[in-house]
Amino acid sequence: MELSPRVVAVEPLPDMELRLRFADGSEGLVRLAERLRPLRGMTLPLGDPDFFRQVTIDHEAGTVTWPNGVDLDPDVLYALAHGRNLTDR
Repeated sequence: MELSPRVVAVEPLPDMELRLRFADGSEGLVRLAERLRPLRGMTLPLGDPDFFRQVTIDHEAGTVTWPNGVDLDPDVLYALAHGRNLTDR
């Protein structure tokens, strides 16, 4: 799998979903609730809707991050947003 475009815009949605736009202009929706359950450790705060909405973009890494340091692999986000199988590499 070639390197994926980086995240350039993020919009937090209800139910732990993110609408993402990537550097290649594509967009997609990522549903994190089923991927991060059970919430524990550093991901526990993401279950709080107010905290979840604090998501920002780390432009250097090209991914999304939260104030507690949780960040997600941009290649995984791209695959999820585009309906690709994560094992296809």
